Amino acid sequence: MKAQTSEKGKVIELHLDAPQLHADKTIWVYLPYGYDKSDKHYPVIYMHDGQNVFDHAESYKREWHVEEKLNNLHSEAIVVGIEHGGSVHRIDELTPYKNEAYGGGHADDYLDFLINMLKPHIDSTYRTMPESEHTTIFGSSVGGLISLYALLKHPEVFGSAGVFSPSFWFSEEIYKLIQDTNTISGRIYFMAGDHESKDMLPDLDRMEKLVLERVQDKEQVYKKIVRNGRHNEKSWRKQFADAYLWLMQNEISNS
Repeated sequence: MKAQTSEKGKVIELHLDAPQLHADKTIWVYLPYGYDKSDKHYPVIYMHDGQNVFDHAESYKREWHVEEKLNNLHSEAIVVGIEHGGSVHRIDELTPYKNEAYGGGHADDYLDFLINMLKPHIDSTYRTMPESEHTTIFGSSVGGLISLYALLKHPEVFGSAGVFSPSFWFSEEIYKLIQDTNTISGRIYFMAGDHESKDMLPDLDRMEKLVLERVQDKEQVYKKIVRNGRHNEKSWRKQFADAYLWLMQNEISNS
């Protein structure tokens, strides 16, 4: 990570109707330092749980402090934080399959909004690099689950995924999906802590094995296990910079 700098990007807040979700979504868009003074086009990272990515409204301790980390990294990416559906709808929006105890299963509606409404708006409003190889989807917990799901289901849209502490326990169907996937063309950054649930690391190992059997190059996959890492924002924000640098390494080297 580069030393802290006074050069700061800016965060713009906007609101979009999401009829697929019967909601109005708040969206936070981070534009890198120097965006307004250049004609450069940027890769884009879409992040779930936008309140915790940029906003202090819920709880300072629950924030990822992504804006500060991007500034410190001299970010060369536009980062889009998507508001989650709150305690009532978050699980429903971010899980692709139903769970007997927790419900859920409407991730396709959420991705329909992201792919067909939000992304076109971002690409038409800001100077993005809209191709899949320049588009990342990133999240933690059920946000990690939907990020991998989106990469598998929509490789024409997403070229890489940040998958933190993924809730693969939610449904066995995610394993069936990957078993039915012949080839994975995208890049995946897995991260989990060794002090999360008892099933977290075995589930992650199982998924990694299936992924590695389907990629053309093992360099497409990176897995990091964090000593004493727990299932919370403190752990995720500490690991964000490393994940960003790995996911953006091709963008950084070509900038």
